[in-house]
Amino acid sequence: MFRYLATLGFAFSAVALGGTADISKVNGSIVVEAGQRAGDVETVNGSISIGRGAHVDDVDTVNGSVRMDEQVIASSAESVNGEIAVGAQSEIRDDASTVNGALTLGKGAHVGGKLENVNGKLMLDGATVQGGISTVNGDVYIATGSRVEGGIHVEKNSGWSMGRKPKNPRITIESGAAVTGALRFEREVDLYVGAGVALPPIEGVQPQKFQL
Repeated sequence: MFRYLATLGFAFSAVALGGTADISKVNGSIVVEAGQRAGDVETVNGSISIGRGAHVDDVDTVNGSVRMDEQVIASSAESVNGEIAVGAQSEIRDDASTVNGALTLGKGAHVGGKLENVNGKLMLDGATVQGGISTVNGDVYIATGSRVEGGIHVEKNSGWSMGRKPKNPRITIESGAAVTGALRFEREVDLYVGAGVALPPIEGVQPQKFQL
């Protein structure tokens, strides 16, 4: 009985003091309110929405999207089937990854690890990625004011395509964006580069180049 009451007291204190309790579901979406602090946030079937200025640890869903408002801080973000959208001035300290879904970073957003997916567009709008970008079939758009450290890696598509040649991923680097580290291409890509962009070394398949 004492242990039960103590547990209830701890849970109440964590809520009252803005503690970092985990939030977990199997079926259903999760909303972390603006300014809230939480530990790991995870669900299996449902989306996750993080309000402006919230602080959370790992964010994880299997079937659903992850959407972060402005000025959110998270340890990591992961989805299997769903997009990840990171708002302006938000920070993901480690990786942001999805298998089937787009990855979008708003102005001033920062990812300390890798940005990666298999299928879906990856877009940086004045954002920074420190651990590089990796995809198989996704188009990559690096807008003016963005910075990618650790290069860009497009992996070989080993999937079954019924004898048809798969569409080339399109890699776009606008003027005023910067990419450091190698561009590693294990398959053909269409590379569009803005005026004044200094390309890092290119490894693997020589891409087709197009000027913006």
